Amino acid sequence: MSKLNIKSGVLLYAKGLAMGAADVVPGVSGGTIAFITGIYEELLGSIANINMEALKILKSKGISACWRHINGNFFVILLGGIFTSIASLAHLIQYLLQFQAIPTWGFFFGLIVASVFIVGKQIKNKNKIGVWLAIAIGTFIAYYITLATPSQGTDHLLYIFLCGGVAIIAMILPGISGSFILLLMGAYLTVMENISLFIESIKRMDTSTLLVSATLLSVFALGCIIGLLSFSRVLKWMFAKYHDLTVAVLVGFLVGSLNKVWPWKETLETITKYAGTPKEKIVPVVERNVLPETFSQITGEPSQLLLAIALCLFGAALVLVLERFSPKTEE
Repeated sequence: MSKLNIKSGVLLYAKGLAMGAADVVPGVSGGTIAFITGIYEELLGSIANINMEALKILKSKGISACWRHINGNFFVILLGGIFTSIASLAHLIQYLLQFQAIPTWGFFFGLIVASVFIVGKQIKNKNKIGVWLAIAIGTFIAYYITLATPSQGTDHLLYIFLCGGVAIIAMILPGISGSFILLLMGAYLTVMENISLFIESIKRMDTSTLLVSATLLSVFALGCIIGLLSFSRVLKWMFAKYHDLTVAVLVGFLVGSLNKVWPWKETLETITKYAGTPKEKIVPVVERNVLPETFSQITGEPSQLLLAIALCLFGAALVLVLERFSPKTEE
């Protein structure tokens, strides 16, 4: 458990901002950011400490002791960064993916490629067959997920609750995008739109819209909390008992997810979200990766190859800089 001062607190908040930015992008994992910035295992351990033991400490030793047990300062600062980023960047990320998709995906492609090497360095014994098998299994699972076809989903609150529980598990797994899982379940646009509606309704003092969006987001958040508290204990146990194999699977997840963030795609099938309403949108559901030149031939649009490569290299460099200057947490 790390001790926080002003400098480390600011750095932790910045890591939260980066995690939040990653979590709103289908195909990119906030867990990846946590891993490469050295806070992943502390995050899992802190979440796992929110248990019955925390309640016993609260009753016997008071609030301060309980707060230290669950690493409360760490949570508040990190979650502050995540929620700030999601609230402020949700609209921007949607805009970039709609109007500057190729450069944006190029940037994230670079992030993930560099992350493969950074996370892979944490495997202590790379010569075991089991490690390479675990990487292959993780790659296959993540790659298969990227090939899945998104559903149209539903706005029913029980389904939104389920989506929250499933997506948060993906969000804390490096390489498995919680946002992409939401997209597969048909809830991504619903959640993103309600975040935007929630913020806009506060600005306009529109209480009716505020109530609707706040209710849906609260149900989604409750699903996230329950899923997170449950799965974090499993991951903590896996890191303690099978560290190298667990990291190897996570490396595989990163490799497999590259299929999703390849910048140049041909859309094969679409669905219409909210058909016949003012919020009607056409969403790609089946795509295939193509070469930049093929993309230009199919779409008649520029491939933006040089810009995509530049941003890919920038994304990779950013990961390497984060890894180089991010202090590792102390137990």
